[in-house]
Amino acid sequence: MKILVGIKRVVDANVKVRAKSDGTGVDLTNAKMAMNPFCEIAVEEAIRIKEAGSADEIIAVSIGPKVCQEQIRTALALGSDRGILVETEEQVDPLTVAKVFKAIVDKEGIALVILGKLSIDTDNNQVGQMLAALCNYPQGTFAAKAELKDDKIEVTREIDGGEQTVLLDLPAIVTTDLRLNEPRYASLPNIMKAKKKTIDTMTPADLGVDIVSNLKTLKIAPPEERPAGIIVESVEELVSKLKTEAKVI
Repeated sequence: MKILVGIKRVVDANVKVRAKSDGTGVDLTNAKMAMNPFCEIAVEEAIRIKEAGSADEIIAVSIGPKVCQEQIRTALALGSDRGILVETEEQVDPLTVAKVFKAIVDKEGIALVILGKLSIDTDNNQVGQMLAALCNYPQGTFAAKAELKDDKIEVTREIDGGEQTVLLDLPAIVTTDLRLNEPRYASLPNIMKAKKKTIDTMTPADLGVDIVSNLKTLKIAPPEERPAGIIVESVEELVSKLKTEAKVI
């Protein structure tokens, strides 16, 4: 069984993001880049499935400029077997990403696709659902637990009211939530081995996909700064300020 995991290059989650002065985008000058945290969870889950003997190969796929190879190498160091970079300098929207993944699913004969539920930069939460629709595959989104059972996968989903368990026929799409697992760190020997693993490079055109975005970023701006809080001396003073100043009670 082949597993495809999606990898996205984003600004490191610990970095404070700055907007450009003209509001046209995010300032990436000297910003530390990393693998999207939800993609890390997807890679970890794929590795655990392979370690359990239920998968033969893990393919890490990223879409973007050449520098995305760094994040693919990270996935290879963690335990993925092979990488694919779909190289483009264009900004891709979720539907285009889903179309690229579908082309690779068809080409490689993928039985299980594991994606992060969203990326921390655009926060769209759409690719997994769109890919499932394009492939006509069952989907288990917001997975907090996943377990293979013969030719099926049982996914426990996080929902508003608690948890929902679904049993999906393979091939299927799974998107990861935070509680699915705790990603491992890459060891130095595995980092060195990853340098010898294969990363195939292709373009969207090679897969028969046109980069046509229907999304346009109008403006990016930092959130307004909130005024500093104050310390009150008593409950009575707090209630008074809530009534007279904040006017919330």
